[in-house]
Amino acid sequence: MPDVITVALISGLCTAVPSLIATIVLNNKSTAIMQYQIADLTKKVEKHNNVVERMAVAENSLKSAHHRIDELVNREE
Repeated sequence: MPDVITVALISGLCTAVPSLIATIVLNNKSTAIMQYQIADLTKKVEKHNNVVERMAVAENSLKSAHHRIDELVNREE
């Protein structure tokens, strides 16, 4: 094989291999960051859902209390 082709192949490999390694490493880091962000958002959504559920319970209790007050007011009349 001519020396020119050998030099071209070696220099091409010297460029391609580090590029491939850098791409794989950065892809793994990006994936890790996305997984962390998804986990964080999941926690926030669960926290929000718990607040919504507690508010629904409080709203039902409030409605029940108003209903009892209305019944007491109607008895006195």
